[in-house]
Amino acid sequence: MPWPTAQYRLHTFDRICREHSLTYKLTKLYHPWTNGQAERMNRTVRDATVRAFHYEIDSLKAHLDAFITACNFAKHLKSHHWRTPFQAIYDAWTKDPKPFIINPHHLIPGPHT
Repeated sequence: MPWPTAQYRLHTFDRICREHSLTYKLTKLYHPWTNGQAERMNRTVRDATVRAFHYEIDSLKAHLDAFITACNFAKHLKSHHWRTPFQAIYDAWTKDPKPFIINPHHLIPGPHT
């Protein structure tokens, strides 16, 4: 019997989404603007972390977490009409909270995170 193909196996990401009743959308393949945005963000993260410093694994995780937090809560993006990603999520939650599992205010970093 041949090995099952990918269409019959459930990817870990798909399984977790199904367990939490989440849906996700994929971008259209081979569109340079979507691929370019992802590649540019990957390059920005790489340049700010592993290319700038030599890390032990724990310090890399801590710096990467701090960098991603700064991007989500401090970096204003043109694609979000000069709002931060968090502001865009909060505005979407304010308009229609049904698709969200938790209140976005619970994601704000604070003294106990």
